[in-house]
Amino acid sequence: MEGKQVMHESNEETEANGGVLQSKDGNSSQEEHKIIFQMRALVQKHDPTSKECDDATMRRFLRARDLDIDEASFMFLRYLRWRKMFLPNGSISESEVPNDIAQNKMFVQGTDKSGRPITVVFGGRHYPNKTGGLEEFKRFVVFGLEKICSRMTRGQEKFVSINDLQGWGYSNCDIHGYHASLLILQEYYPERLEKLFVVHAPYLFMAIWKLISPFIDEETKKKIVFVENKKVKSTLLKEIDESQLPEIYGGKLKLVPIQDS
Repeated sequence: MEGKQVMHESNEETEANGGVLQSKDGNSSQEEHKIIFQMRALVQKHDPTSKECDDATMRRFLRARDLDIDEASFMFLRYLRWRKMFLPNGSISESEVPNDIAQNKMFVQGTDKSGRPITVVFGGRHYPNKTGGLEEFKRFVVFGLEKICSRMTRGQEKFVSINDLQGWGYSNCDIHGYHASLLILQEYYPERLEKLFVVHAPYLFMAIWKLISPFIDEETKKKIVFVENKKVKSTLLKEIDESQLPEIYGGKLKLVPIQDS
């Protein structure tokens, strides 16, 4: 497949089968299974290794492209190429991200009321990595996402993130890193993020946000919630039971470093 040219017979097949789903939530319907089958046949023509991917993975890419088979196939094939290049061994090891792990900035613990795993990221502990550079940070983002996904129970596909910016300042600002992490999430882990709570955001960060937000697709923007400082606990409790909420937000659980999860 070159560029965004994808075979058009997929659209014809979809129309012949009565169109697509109207909802992106819940389990696959019979109609969606038909579309997944068509997408699988399409991508296997270009990458036979795609047969190793399950229906749930293909469904996420379809939903990220509003069930457009051509667009989803292009995106999925690009993901397969990226994964072979970026994770040749199938995963990122701790030895590949030592500097970012040392900053002690990413944790996991608990689940929300729907059973989605929760990750907590401390932006005030992130400093642009002069030793490993942007490439190590991108590996760390993937390292974290893979850890989070591995904690998902059967039938669960999404996670919730709390991004805590307490103490965040100029020295923590990393526009290239933020852009890279958003790109990885959107392009290679579509339909994984359920909601992202941003807490304790200083005024300075909001100025940086104006530079970042144009690079975020509209669907992802809808999942990002900026929480007022005085409403942090009450807002989180709407989505997370107190027994599953981290201690630092008034809950019961201690945070676990991402590398220990």
